[in-house]
Amino acid sequence: MTIQVQGKKIPWKEGMTVSDLLDELDDPYPYAVVRIDGKIVCRPDFDTTQVPDGSQIFLISMVAGG
Repeated sequence: MTIQVQGKKIPWKEGMTVSDLLDELDDPYPYAVVRIDGKIVCRPDFDTTQVPDGSQIFLISMVAGG
């Protein structure tokens, strides 16, 4: 049971939410949205959105500049 995050396989845990995943990755970068199997999940939903086994996940940050 694994998921792919940015193309890297990592272990999946039953009941894992997006917030759980980000905590496990221990990545301090603030992601604005996460894409799970093509579906966009916004930050307000990170605590309630579960990550299915076998998912492909992309972490998307917002960049400002001029």
